Amino acid sequence: MKYTYTEKKDTRSGFGAGLAELADKNPNVVALCADLIGSLKMEKFIEKAPERFFQIGIAEANMMGIAAGLSITGKIPFTGTFANFSTSRVYDQIRQSIAYSDKNVKICASHAGLTLGEDGATHQVLEDIGMMKMLPGMTVINTCDYNQTKAATLAIAEFEGPVYLRFGRPVVPVFIPEDMPFEIGKGIMLQEGTDVTIVATGHLVWESLVAADELEKEGISCEVINIHTIKPLDEEIILKSVEKTCKIVTAEEHNYLGGLGESVAGMLARRRPTKQEFVAVNDTFGESATPAELMKKYKIDAAAVKEAVKRILA
Repeated sequence: MKYTYTEKKDTRSGFGAGLAELADKNPNVVALCADLIGSLKMEKFIEKAPERFFQIGIAEANMMGIAAGLSITGKIPFTGTFANFSTSRVYDQIRQSIAYSDKNVKICASHAGLTLGEDGATHQVLEDIGMMKMLPGMTVINTCDYNQTKAATLAIAEFEGPVYLRFGRPVVPVFIPEDMPFEIGKGIMLQEGTDVTIVATGHLVWESLVAADELEKEGISCEVINIHTIKPLDEEIILKSVEKTCKIVTAEEHNYLGGLGESVAGMLARRRPTKQEFVAVNDTFGESATPAELMKKYKIDAAAVKEAVKRILA
């Protein structure tokens, strides 16, 4: 396999490391948290810039309003809470106070998807990508490992406009090179292939690489693309790939309704109709279990990617 790993880290720690670096690099960056400092790994930012941190408490809607107000003064607010509380609980405030008026607020959402694990269905948001990508002007980013999450955190501070940055709770392989540039809206070709295109996001990027490696041993050549920015979607990297393979599998830790797969399908329907398989949660809520158990049961692991590839080739 071209990409390997020597350690595992949680993506939320990548966010914490990026935010801590921004405390030194950008005096306009401010951080707000809804009573989850430890979970969002915001301690180092607070140590470096306590005067630029605001503990809002369990009042997420209020946090979004305060962030919008701070942005008017020229500050760059980073809000931090779980993905469920960053979206569905505060959707009206995001729509009216941030998206509609194009405020420069960075909505940073941890513990996304099923891999939140044992906390169960009430916290495992699987519809947030769909909710956020439908907001006009909202940039939606879903990172795959520690290094990419840190790089994305740094990049969105330089980007003008509202951003939804989605990352996770569990430790996962660190395989993206530390020095790989993070370009908002630009997918990354991780592995070239000829038989099928796999377009993955978030935790499913590594699972897709594992699947592609195993399939290669069976004589199946997979092209693997990391789509970290779901909106705006890098249409050209996908179109170039499917011109070659004529088949595509999308893989994500999200409901198949409203996620990456639907964005890709809609784009292909407009520009180049292509046979597609979806690896995603099938219109259901999750339950309490370990991340690995949930990924296996809801068919969003490497084995599920392999099955999808074989289905589309059959």
